[in-house]
Amino acid sequence: MKYYLAPLEGITGYIYRNAYHTYFEDFDKYFLPFLAPHENRSFNTKEKNDLLPEHNEGIYAVPQVLTNHAEAFLRIAGDLQAMGYSEVNLNLGCPSGTVVAKGRGSGFLRNPKELDDFFAQIFEKISMKISVKTRVGIDSAAEWEELLAIYNRYPLEELIVHPRIQKDFYKNAPRMECFRLAADVSENVLCYNGDLFTLGEYQSFREEYPKIDRTMYGRGIIRNPGLLGEIKSGAKVSMEVLRDFHDKLYHDYAELFSGDKNVLFKMKEIWSYMAESFADSDKYAKKIRKAQRSADYEAAVNALFRDCELQ
Repeated sequence: MKYYLAPLEGITGYIYRNAYHTYFEDFDKYFLPFLAPHENRSFNTKEKNDLLPEHNEGIYAVPQVLTNHAEAFLRIAGDLQAMGYSEVNLNLGCPSGTVVAKGRGSGFLRNPKELDDFFAQIFEKISMKISVKTRVGIDSAAEWEELLAIYNRYPLEELIVHPRIQKDFYKNAPRMECFRLAADVSENVLCYNGDLFTLGEYQSFREEYPKIDRTMYGRGIIRNPGLLGEIKSGAKVSMEVLRDFHDKLYHDYAELFSGDKNVLFKMKEIWSYMAESFADSDKYAKKIRKAQRSADYEAAVNALFRDCELQ
């Protein structure tokens, strides 16, 4: 079985990936938050930092690209290949309204003919492995059959399916009838992504789809960084390890950013998920959210680790 870390914009950058890699079970692949091609340059400073080999030591990193233009995709793929990357992932899943309005991310799914032409152009010229992370439609799951037929025409490295439509965002249950169709007819290797938050949910998926040999984790890992350890060995994360992980994240963000504001913004994003791993943590999480200074944040975090138990 292969396990992948999903790309979460603003969260799973190299600081998070390296802290995770230090303390927890490793993923087989770490998918990087998306890159949107620039007209006059390859990568900005933030993107370069996320891509640098020295910031991804010991992990298999896969950059993700967000575009609906074949030439832009090929240009950025060439730049990535020159940096030593052998695989690139196309983002056809982002449900953000601003992204979709530009016809990118899951918005590209609205135009199957253009998507087909896009693949025809890039597969004619590229020498890298190409994987795709996709939703199953924009407005209706009825769109999925046509999209799947397009994917079947091309030799993808793998097809990562998040079985929601764009309109679902992250609400409603995953549309498992769409994933079952893909499992039946896909010509490409499949990876499942969507709502695997607990060991029990992973086990239920494996019982239902024993032939699917790879799964991707996003929000579930941010909530419980020890989830993959539970899946692989049954061992639950300890409070001590979780605290050490938190402290490394906090320290590394403080080294990267100047001033409390940016550091606390990053940590609050992570706590918006991770607080759910602690019992009776609501009042502590509220204090973390309201903290404006590092001293107030640290006091709130210390209280949470002291008073709350892992659940």
